[in-house]
Amino acid sequence: MIGILIVTHGSLGDALISGAAHVLGRSLEHVQTIPVTCNDDPDILMALAHRLANEVDQGQGVLVLSDICGGTPSNVVNRLVVPGRIEAVCGASLPMLVRVLTYRNRPLAEVVEKALSGGTEGVLRLSGETANAPSRS
Repeated sequence: MIGILIVTHGSLGDALISGAAHVLGRSLEHVQTIPVTCNDDPDILMALAHRLANEVDQGQGVLVLSDICGGTPSNVVNRLVVPGRIEAVCGASLPMLVRVLTYRNRPLAEVVEKALSGGTEGVLRLSGETANAPSRS
């Protein structure tokens, strides 16, 4: 199982975890979050990120999600990446997280691709004609 670490501005990570647990109807295992504020020291965040990445790692790797590319959370996450072991994706969203959680028993590289597709396919313009999203994998 791929471990998941979410590093975001403020409480966005907690909200994503809560939303995903609601959508999936279960609690989430091996998922941690780091809420980043403007007062946080990046070196302390790095140490915390390393510790939590190790906590969620079950031996198949860790996917780290961040919100805005270029912000402090993604800068910390970028320093955490170890290709093939700890991978990272920016632009965290609920569709992305749900997709990752659904496929987290697959290899890390495949879960990264599912995160990217969940993020892009989760952005749709609503037309008012249908209330249900089309089925996606």
